[in-house]
Amino acid sequence: MNKMKWLLALLLTQQTVSAQRNHFPDVLDVRYEVKDTNRIATSFFSDNGAWHAYALPVPGTATGFTGPLLMDMKGEWLSKAIAQLHLYADGRELPLQQDTTATHYYPGLLQLGFYSGQIAVRMQLVFSSSRETVIQTVIRNNGAQPLQLRLQWEGAALLKRAQFSREGNNVRVGVTGTKHVFRLHWCAQAPWDIQTTADGYTAAREVSIPAGGELEDLQTQGFWPDGHMVVAPEREFDIVLQKNEQRWNGYLQQLFRRMPFTEKDRFRSRLAVKSMITLLTNWRSAAGHLRHDGVFPSASYQGFYGFWSWDSWKQAVGLVNFAPSLAKDNIRSMFDYQTASGMVPDCVYADSTENNFRDTKPPLAAWAVWEIFAATRDTAFLREMYPALDRYHRWWYAERDHDRNGLCEFGSTDGTRIAAAWESGMDNAVRFDKAKMLHNGPGAWSLDQESVDLNVYLSKEKTILAQIAAVIGQPAAGALRKEAAILDRQINQLFFDTASGYYYDRKLTGELVRVKGAEAWVALWAGIAPASRVKKMAQYMLDTTVFNTLVPLPVLDASEKAFDPQRGYWRGPVWIDQFYFGVKGLQQYKQQAAARTLVNKLWQHAAGMRDDQPLRENYHPLTGKGLNAVNFSWTAAHVLLLLSDKF
Repeated sequence: MNKMKWLLALLLTQQTVSAQRNHFPDVLDVRYEVKDTNRIATSFFSDNGAWHAYALPVPGTATGFTGPLLMDMKGEWLSKAIAQLHLYADGRELPLQQDTTATHYYPGLLQLGFYSGQIAVRMQLVFSSSRETVIQTVIRNNGAQPLQLRLQWEGAALLKRAQFSREGNNVRVGVTGTKHVFRLHWCAQAPWDIQTTADGYTAAREVSIPAGGELEDLQTQGFWPDGHMVVAPEREFDIVLQKNEQRWNGYLQQLFRRMPFTEKDRFRSRLAVKSMITLLTNWRSAAGHLRHDGVFPSASYQGFYGFWSWDSWKQAVGLVNFAPSLAKDNIRSMFDYQTASGMVPDCVYADSTENNFRDTKPPLAAWAVWEIFAATRDTAFLREMYPALDRYHRWWYAERDHDRNGLCEFGSTDGTRIAAAWESGMDNAVRFDKAKMLHNGPGAWSLDQESVDLNVYLSKEKTILAQIAAVIGQPAAGALRKEAAILDRQINQLFFDTASGYYYDRKLTGELVRVKGAEAWVALWAGIAPASRVKKMAQYMLDTTVFNTLVPLPVLDASEKAFDPQRGYWRGPVWIDQFYFGVKGLQQYKQQAAARTLVNKLWQHAAGMRDDQPLRENYHPLTGKGLNAVNFSWTAAHVLLLLSDKF
């Protein structure tokens, strides 16, 4: 490296490692007023893998943090605001107005400000462990006279199954029919007058604040969904806050070391931080039957309160940019339930009776493991995962190759077509509309068509397994490379239509399923398509009547009769993982200008990319509207990949 490049690299490092959380206020709007205990389709804040969350109150609605939201097999708001502050002087309540200039959501920290005449109030909330939050409230007397106040906290439940009781300086909230417990504890040694009813409480004490002085009030709140507490060893707020700030600044500094821009690029840096906090808010710690930490697809959607295999592989590749240990556990959480035959279930839950073994998901686990290794150089993790990855890879050929020709099909364990479609990850894709089920053997069924994306993923997996084997000294590397070469030839001979210049699924009879979709361009992402075919593929991707829509690269050709982005799920929206595979494929074949054009359109037109609104599960290609779940993890993960790839 010459001197100039060295100096530039040093300057970039100095700029990025200085990233601090207070540089990124309000990248996501988490203001919310609870009106329905079951409505969770909003943005909120959680951390440390906790199973509860909070939001900021809409001005004028509460004098404390919104929530908590309790998370188990679904999400439920316990309260509008479980700890609301009331101040009384001479028997008269002082009106508290929200100070919007002092109210912010920083990465890892909620801050809430109020004022009333000469009184200023600041509340700060951080998660001190996977089960507990610590809230500091500072009441400042800005007047010239001392104040005698009655400080009173109040809270009531919206959740009808909640029951309140007092335990010393604690208020215990049980949830009828479960062992789940929420607890509030006041750390001040001064005596509290705590009163509880079946559905609420008050906690009050008399305080004196000198002129120009401050009073600090400290409380902890915790939710234990699995019946045990994990409490931070120090409850002094300064210590807890310092540790929290160090951890979050560490996330930010790791993130910006991986990005080809500094925080001075406000658009990209704020989008990167929004993606990071989306993944960390969806982080859940090991609980119940979940043996490792992992990430929900979205804690803001009732149907996603578990860990999904396809999601987990993708999330891990995003997480390694700032939280490599969580990225590894996200992989382990799924392989904890690998069957003896090698199958990894579709999804797993804190209640393992809900785990779905009817199907698995497309094989991207080895890719995720390799990307973690590329970022960490952790050979021990490769040695740990290789046997399980190899079993999973061989399972596909044992259970999902109906005619034993070396090309696999999506399928199910119970013979249902719906589970087979789920296994593709593209649940209701048009290419499966006429597919039928075939019996392979006990507990093994296939669709009657071989899917191009599945076999490309398997080819990529063979190549990566060979790379892993070479690193850890396993002898299988040569054989795996030969298998990949054979499979690549089959894919390029049997799935490609020379007349149209596109890859399609293939019926077992040999007939191509001539529906143009995102499944074709994974051949570019994996690098197995001959270079001569890329020009025609790129033409389709840049054609405004096919894939180059306002938000480009929908999962289905926009000219198809069945194209229905608003209601179609996998029949028309833009999914950011498939978008990434497409533009990454173009980039790999030196189509940088085309890739950059598509990425710029995504940044410009997709909702939530340039403001404080959430990242969505998918996007309407003709309007840019965000569709389906909010705060979607694999969208966040692939936004990070796009940002890191210098498009």
